[in-house]
Amino acid sequence: MNRIKLISSKKELFFSFLFFLSIFLFNIFYEYNKYLDLVEEELYSGKFEIVNIYDKNDFYVLKVKSADFSFFTSIDKKSTFSKLEEINLAIVTTKIDFYSFLKGFYAKTIYYDTLPKTKSFKKDIQYYINDLHNDIRIKELFNALFLAIPISKEYREIYTNFGISHLIAISGFHLAIIVGVVYWLIYFLYSYIHQRYFLYRNKRFDILILTLVVLFFYLLLIDFVPSMLRAFIMFFIGVYFLRRNIEIFSFQTLLITLLLIISFLPKYLFSISLWFSIIGVFYIFLYLQYFKNVPKILAFFLFNFWIFLVFNPIVHFFFYNTSYEQLLSPFITLFFSIFYPLELFLHFVGLGSLFDKYIVMFLDYKMIIFEVITPYWFFVLYVITSLGSIFYKSAFVLLNILLVLFNIYLYVLF
Repeated sequence: MNRIKLISSKKELFFSFLFFLSIFLFNIFYEYNKYLDLVEEELYSGKFEIVNIYDKNDFYVLKVKSADFSFFTSIDKKSTFSKLEEINLAIVTTKIDFYSFLKGFYAKTIYYDTLPKTKSFKKDIQYYINDLHNDIRIKELFNALFLAIPISKEYREIYTNFGISHLIAISGFHLAIIVGVVYWLIYFLYSYIHQRYFLYRNKRFDILILTLVVLFFYLLLIDFVPSMLRAFIMFFIGVYFLRRNIEIFSFQTLLITLLLIISFLPKYLFSISLWFSIIGVFYIFLYLQYFKNVPKILAFFLFNFWIFLVFNPIVHFFFYNTSYEQLLSPFITLFFSIFYPLELFLHFVGLGSLFDKYIVMFLDYKMIIFEVITPYWFFVLYVITSLGSIFYKSAFVLLNILLVLFNIYLYVLF
């Protein structure tokens, strides 16, 4: 059955662009007013939540956020801090411009005051996870996997060196697993009610809607993490398009998702996790476009390896750490499909520490690290070739030649 394209004419394209541009400009104006409120006085004071802590020699660098903005600041080591803790800060605003306000700025703190610990559902889950584990690295791992609480820099490099940072940052990969678990839980609970009271309704569609509701509350819990927000919006659009027989797996859908997020949340224009999430889905769609006729058994293994290899030139333009162990990333990704839902269940029943000793062995593994940077000219050529692959098979052939050459350079010649 042929699916309908959402935008099928230049007129529809023009009005769609006008729609997104109008929303974007409105929200830029809204953000600018928040910026003016911030810099109205040379000093600004308020209550903030600690997002992440960077331990330096003589001080801490804190990433903090309020409902309106987030920023970095330095604090002496007279006090101890923890993530999700609330703190009063007075900061200097004289050197903050609007671009920095959107991107995320640094401000000097002239006064701070720690606040009494308050309760929240998210903090209760965090404490519950922490109580199940002894190793700080494992605590941070599961706080990141379940609550999207950032991992400290020194521990984050472990996952970067293994080439599995995408597994730690909550995104579409995790959403797909969560959707599967939530869908079938609701399926068994709703089937009886449907059979008894709502036989006239489309059971699968109802379950999808209920799944969306559960996911939305989870999105609220993790503070609308950009990569997860992208996945949620695409899932929402997918459910809507499915109902109306509109093509779901298309570059149009991906572009609309990106424009929706940037239009309503202009700050996310500077979110590298959002862009990585978008790029990841882009290459998944390319894979589906050109490898759709590959036998299923071969496709199961080819998918993870190709996505890993095709993403490397992009990743190494931003993150330089390289190791031969990164070649294990596709296998670890396959294993993670079992590990993640299993750990979710074990934590739910209070047995989250069951495999801790094996996780510690993994985290303690030592490897040789070297740095490889994607040259700027190659990065530009690679991005242009990737975009061209949407329309031309010859560009896709060139893309595969480039990814092979880069990965040989990365792991063999360097």
